[in-house]
Amino acid sequence: MKKPIVTLLLGAAFLTACAAEPSAPAGEKAAGAGAVAWGKCTDLVGPDGKQLTPGPGVECGTLQVPLDHARPDGDKIGLALIRVKASGDRLGSLVFNFGGPGGSGVDTLAVAATTFGKLGSRYDLVSFDPRGVDRSSGVKCGGEIGKLLSAGADADQDKLAKEFAAACQKDSGKVLPHVGTVNAAKDLDLLRSALGDRQLNYFGFSYGTHLGAVYATHFPKNVGRFVLDGGFDPTVTFEERVLTQATGFDGAFEAFAEDCVAQSCELGADPAAVEKTVEDLLDGLKTKPIKVGDRELTYGLGQLAVITPLYAKQTWPMLEQAVAAARKGNATVLLALADAYTGRRANGTYTTMMTSLAAINCADTTERPTAAQAAAIDEKVRKIFPILSGEASIGACAHWPARGDNAAKRIDATGSGPIVVIGGKGDPATPYQWSTRLTEQLKTGVLVTYEGEGHGAYLSGNECVTTTVESYVLEGKLPAKGTSCPA
Repeated sequence: MKKPIVTLLLGAAFLTACAAEPSAPAGEKAAGAGAVAWGKCTDLVGPDGKQLTPGPGVECGTLQVPLDHARPDGDKIGLALIRVKASGDRLGSLVFNFGGPGGSGVDTLAVAATTFGKLGSRYDLVSFDPRGVDRSSGVKCGGEIGKLLSAGADADQDKLAKEFAAACQKDSGKVLPHVGTVNAAKDLDLLRSALGDRQLNYFGFSYGTHLGAVYATHFPKNVGRFVLDGGFDPTVTFEERVLTQATGFDGAFEAFAEDCVAQSCELGADPAAVEKTVEDLLDGLKTKPIKVGDRELTYGLGQLAVITPLYAKQTWPMLEQAVAAARKGNATVLLALADAYTGRRANGTYTTMMTSLAAINCADTTERPTAAQAAAIDEKVRKIFPILSGEASIGACAHWPARGDNAAKRIDATGSGPIVVIGGKGDPATPYQWSTRLTEQLKTGVLVTYEGEGHGAYLSGNECVTTTVESYVLEGKLPAKGTSCPA
């Protein structure tokens, strides 16, 4: 599972050689590309679930794209877009995907635009809800996602996964066969054309690196200045993915415990004691969930709550405070962390973050692990990092109603301009080896290594990473081979 890093960080914070030339306007138009009618944003939502008032220069719009790219004259779906107009001398557009798959680019950019203010001095900052996400024919699955996420430790995960898949087919059967990453990449090229750009300038985080890599594979000549932060290796199997991430999160958990002790920790006198305190709290939830108003922090939600702050070193103190409070019977912050992860709103409804994630992941592979296979994989996860275990996430595709394919696993951007890939040595969700492999698969990739902790490097605030990215995107200065940024 690849979490949208910007959404995660902002939500958690609320709770407490030569490079390609920039895109030229009025460039080559993609076949079937429409136009965007930009206007006032009326439905932006912040990490707290409350309505957002758009800032200056913020516009929203919709781009009509084919539901089935093999039938360009057939049914259409609308891609929801957001644009923050350049504050200075404009070079073109810079399109963002913040990860997931399943994260809303519209809501995220509305909140995060100031974070990318320097880039926004020369580019219109643009993002979108990819097909199958939120406003763009978002995948809906009845109320089953809530049941799946909050299930107790003894729940029949295979039965829940089967009911979830059936609900998705009932509510979103028309879009399910068409939500894969290759289709999203084709949408990106229509967006590039609609924006009037000769080439696509792009910044992808986490899953956004996969989408960017697939785009570069299919449209290498249209690649402008590309940055892929927190690279994902799409060739891995489900088993390889979860075991690698289990190892990554285990390392992040150990680093959190060491840092907590160094900062005078409430949870224990040494790292081993800190880890045991958190694990004991979670184990207790298996038989005795903690009441939070009219809800409960179950074991499954507790797992998500603990994992969420491990994505970024900036949010480690929140994990300490939340666990300390829960040990005294107050699990409010832990439940809020779980809600931030799953996209649960204050009114009890959910964004399509988790349902879209399942739909896109299942569309991008032919793998359909059986209940027995999922259980065997989960047993391996338990031995590495039990906090990440859970057969539901592994077996989500077992009963999926739409066929998947492996087209999104092929990465080869031969013929494109250079693509900057940033890999973090301490990244738990997209471990460093995935960035190295993605760089190799692209053929045109240039790897930048970040020596620090956390998922995604640009948002860590590391000056070296920030300067490297901004020099490339704004000035076309490609990082030297072997560039490494210390923590």
